[in-house]
Amino acid sequence: MPQPVDQFVPGQKVVVTQQIAQRDKTWTIQVAGVVQRFEQAKTGSWYARSKDDKLWLDRLVLKKDDGEIVVCNLDQYTRVEAV
Repeated sequence: MPQPVDQFVPGQKVVVTQQIAQRDKTWTIQVAGVVQRFEQAKTGSWYARSKDDKLWLDRLVLKKDDGEIVVCNLDQYTRVEAV
């Protein structure tokens, strides 16, 4: 069972699975890495009506084994699991 993303701590290894649904196909993407930080950051979206007139997104920043930094925007279709 996946944990809520705000329970993950820097240094913990996780696998993030995201799905993108289209008409006739669902794309599944996975990335594994070490948690650098969890943050809520606003977008530059001018049409979103929320706090400060910006859309706030949950973001999980990971560092992959090869050193690449990956920023995952989390939504209801995202699963984050500890390795």
